[in-house]
Parts: sequence; structure tokens; C-alpha cells
Amino acid sequence: MNLSILLFLIGILGFILNRKNIILMIIAIEIMLLAVTLLVLISSFGFDDNIGQTFSIYIISIAGAESVIGLSILVAFYRLRGNISIRS
Repeated sequence: MNLSILLFLIGILGFILNRKNIILMIIAIEIMLLAVTLLVLISSFGFDDNIGQTFSIYIISIAGAESVIGLSILVAFYRLRGNISIRS
């Protein structure tokens, strides 16, 4: 549980401190989603519940889809403007 809290805090700090770089913000969001997934898995193993394990697979698939959509928007934005910095 402490590891998932530490990963979530690292994700929050990464999101707050890297406001100019969109790619690092997406990576920070992924770290936060993986921390939540780890917490769901730990609690599902503790309660001997298979629904938590199924829900963690659902969270991982949603996180992957979010990354793909975010990165494709970034590629389209880069092709349109020539850079991907937020403040230009």
C-alpha cells in the first residue's frame, strides 16, 4: 500500500512540476493510474476477490487507450503547428 501511495505522489508531482511538457504530463497520469491499479490488486488479493483483479485489467486497458489517444492528438498537433510546447 505504501508503494502505491508513493507512486501516486510521484505522479502528482510529475504532473504539477512538468506543466510545459505534455508528454511528461501524460506519463505522470499513467503513473497515477498504475498506482491505483496496484492498490486495487493489493486489496483484491487481501480480500481474495476476483472482481478486483478484473477491474485492474479494465483500468490498465483504459490507461493504454488514453495514452494512444493523447499521443495521437500530440502528433496531429505537432504536424499542424510544428512544436508541442503548451506555452509558445
